[in-house]
Amino acid sequence: MAQSIHRNADFMKLWAAQAVSAVGARITRTVLPIIAILLIDATPTEVAILSALGFAPSIIVGLFAGGIADRRAKRPLMIGADIFRAIAILSIPFAANSGVLSMLQVYVVAALTGAASSLFDIADKTFLPSILPNDQLVDGNARLEASDAVAEGIGPWIGGALVGLVGAPFALVFDALSYLWSAALLGLIGRETPIEAVAKETDEAGIFEDARIGLKASRAQPMIARILFATVLLAFSGGFFMALYMVVTVDLLALSPTTVGAIIGVGGLGGVLGATLVPAMRRRLGAYRALVLSLAIAAAFNFSVPLSLLFPAAAVPLLVSAQLIGDGFMTVSAIMGVSLRQELMGREVLGRVNATFHLTESGALVSGSLLAAVLVFWSPVDWVIWGASVGGVIAVPILLGYRPAPDEGR
Repeated sequence: MAQSIHRNADFMKLWAAQAVSAVGARITRTVLPIIAILLIDATPTEVAILSALGFAPSIIVGLFAGGIADRRAKRPLMIGADIFRAIAILSIPFAANSGVLSMLQVYVVAALTGAASSLFDIADKTFLPSILPNDQLVDGNARLEASDAVAEGIGPWIGGALVGLVGAPFALVFDALSYLWSAALLGLIGRETPIEAVAKETDEAGIFEDARIGLKASRAQPMIARILFATVLLAFSGGFFMALYMVVTVDLLALSPTTVGAIIGVGGLGGVLGATLVPAMRRRLGAYRALVLSLAIAAAFNFSVPLSLLFPAAAVPLLVSAQLIGDGFMTVSAIMGVSLRQELMGREVLGRVNATFHLTESGALVSGSLLAAVLVFWSPVDWVIWGASVGGVIAVPILLGYRPAPDEGR
C-alpha cells in the first residue's frame, strides 16, 4: 500500500519549493511592467512587447526541452533553471541602483526568465512520476495547482505592496530569493527513479526530430490526441481574452484598475476551490469524464465576459463568476489533463509529450492574441470577444467524441 502523499518527504519538498517560487514569479510579472513604466517611461507598445516576451520563449524552448528532459535527470534541470532565473532577476535591481537600467535589459530579463520557466515547467511535469506512484498523481497535481492558484491571487498584491515599501526594482529581490529557496529544497530531494531507456533511434535526435517524436506520441494515444486538439483550441480562444480583457474591463466598462485587480484575484480563489474538487470528481467520474465536464463548464462561463458588455449593470458579478467558477473548473481540467499524460504516456517520451503540449499551447495563445489585435481594427471588440467565447466551446464536442475504455482514464 502506497504511503500517504503527506508522508512523502520528496513530494513535500517539491511542493514547498514551488509554492514560494510561484508567488515570486507573480511578483515579477506584476513588477516588471511597473519598472518599465515608472523608471524607463515605456510606451504602451513597449509594455505590450514586454508582456509577449513572457510567453514567446515557450515556443522556442518547447522544441528542445522535451528531449533534454527525457534524456537527462530532471531535478538538476529544475535547479539550474531556478538559479538562472534568480541571477537574471537580480540584474534588474543592480542595474537600477547603478543608474544604467534600460528597456533592452528589461526585455532580455523577461525573455530569459520566460525561457527558464518553460524549461522548469516541462521538466517538473516529467519529474513528478519519479516521486509519486500513478494512483497519487492526480492528488499531487491538485496540490501543486492549488498552490499555484493561491500565488495567482496573492502574488500581484504582494508585488504591489513591495513596490510601495522598497521600490519596484528591489521588490524583485523577493522573487530571486524565492528561486534560490526552490533550488535549495529541490537539492534535498532524494535521487529520482531512473527513467526507462530512450529508444536508440531517438537517442541522438535533433530538436526538430524531438518535436516530431513528441507530436507523434501525443497523436498515437487517442485520448491524449483529443486532449491536445482541445487544448490548442482553448489556448487560441484564451489568447483573445488575454489581449482584450483590459480593454473590455477598463476601457469599455470603465471599471477602476483596483476593481479589475480584485476581480482577477478571485481567479486565484477559483483555482484553489477547483483543486479541492479534483479527488471527488475523479472518484465519481474518472479523470477523462471529469476533464470533459469541467472544461465544458469553464467554456460556458467564458460567455460571462461578452455578456458583461450587454448588461453593464451586472458586469462585476458576471466577471467574478467567470473568474471564480470558470477558472475553478479550468483548473480541474488542467489537473486531469496533466495527470492523464503522466499516467498514459511512456516515461521515455513523457518529456517530449509535455513539450508538445507546452509548445502548441503557447503558440496558440500568442497566435490568438495577435489575431485579436488585428481583428479589432475592423470589428467591434464585443464581436471579437463573442467569437472567442464560441471558439472555446468548440473544444467540448471534440472531447465528447471519444469514448474511453472502462479502465482507461480512471
